Amino acid sequence: MRLRLTPREDSYYDLFADSANNLVTASRLLVEIISDGSDREALAEKMRACEHTGDERTHAIMNRLNESFITPFDREDIYRLASNLDDVMDYMEAAADLIGLYQIDHLPKEVVRQVEVLERAAELTAEAMPRLRSMSNLNEYWIEINRLENQADQVYRRLLAKLFGGEYDALTVMKMKEVIDQLEMAADAFEHVANTIESIAVKES
Repeated sequence: MRLRLTPREDSYYDLFADSANNLVTASRLLVEIISDGSDREALAEKMRACEHTGDERTHAIMNRLNESFITPFDREDIYRLASNLDDVMDYMEAAADLIGLYQIDHLPKEVVRQVEVLERAAELTAEAMPRLRSMSNLNEYWIEINRLENQADQVYRRLLAKLFGGEYDALTVMKMKEVIDQLEMAADAFEHVANTIESIAVKES
């Protein structure tokens, strides 16, 4: 058996792409979960499977990092990017789980906008991952992610105003706020992914 002293760098790109594509799947599950009349229990189970897949991809990246003598870019950046992608998945799964646990039947319509932003951010992130190989044509990606995160902030603030506007009882406010907090943190985590990719591209340019 031949010993490989320089493991293939391509495996990192493939794993990052897999992680990002998994986020697209998760974001689309969220769209279904917040829809009235959906089978939330079954969808939450699919979301947990997504989260498990995301963990496997993250562990695979970390294991590859420990085994590699040569990496395509800084080890710290590989670790940070993998962790950021994992954070997004964790926040989306937590939001889905809370909706089911709290048995929230009807969410404010602004939550739909929150999830739409996450779905678009996931799609853009998945589209950007293959371009890591060449570090080209990434500017528009992180600019658009930052714009989407600003939109997410605005939606989040409107949601808070609605929740505390007297329409809901105190217990419902507490439940819904936990959900929208997780969705807001997912949007922030997408921005962290984009900022990490921007930092990598600057270093490699």
